[in-house]
Amino acid sequence: MLAYKLSPVPRQVLGDTPAILAEALADGVNLAVWQRRLPLHVQRFAAMLVALGEPLAQSMTLELAHAQAEPNLRGLADAYADLDGYAGFVADIAWLLRAYACLLDARRIGLRLRVLDKTMCPRFHVDHVPLRLITSYAGAGSQWLREGAMARARLGAPAAEPQDAAGIEQLATGAVALFKGEKWLGNEGRGIIHRSPQPAAGERRLMLTLDWLA
Repeated sequence: MLAYKLSPVPRQVLGDTPAILAEALADGVNLAVWQRRLPLHVQRFAAMLVALGEPLAQSMTLELAHAQAEPNLRGLADAYADLDGYAGFVADIAWLLRAYACLLDARRIGLRLRVLDKTMCPRFHVDHVPLRLITSYAGAGSQWLREGAMARARLGAPAAEPQDAAGIEQLATGAVALFKGEKWLGNEGRGIIHRSPQPAAGERRLMLTLDWLA
């Protein structure tokens, strides 16, 4: 009789040091979260930026000669370069970029920095990407589900959305998460289920995402 090896139930790992992010590479892990607290000067910069009420939607494709190369972030959010903490904010993004590139040995990374005042992805879904970094510099973080909290076959169906808030996990502001998607080899049908939170009235979010392009 043939024996079949059952795939482990997808799991999520959380920790208070950046080393936890490396766990995203492990089979069976579809979410790794560094539960960090933002440096105060970065918090203040992000709060001032969103308080201005101005739109921000910036995308960049970064080409790296090697995984530890210093990313060229010239022009990133430069309309706000006169705000206190700008240099520290850009330095923080550069650090995340280097860590992400080193983890994946990436040579090309897509960066998006956006201010959001509405829910971009209101339904629980999975991403069709390999591994996406998401963090909120201001405002509520993304929501996610542990395995079994929602039937994957019913993703996108309003009636299937969890109604009990106790079963919905949420990233804290400043937390850095690696969301493993459907295009990670061996993770087909096991991408982390997540959605954007419904912002409170008048709330604005400053979101950074990084995508591994090559």
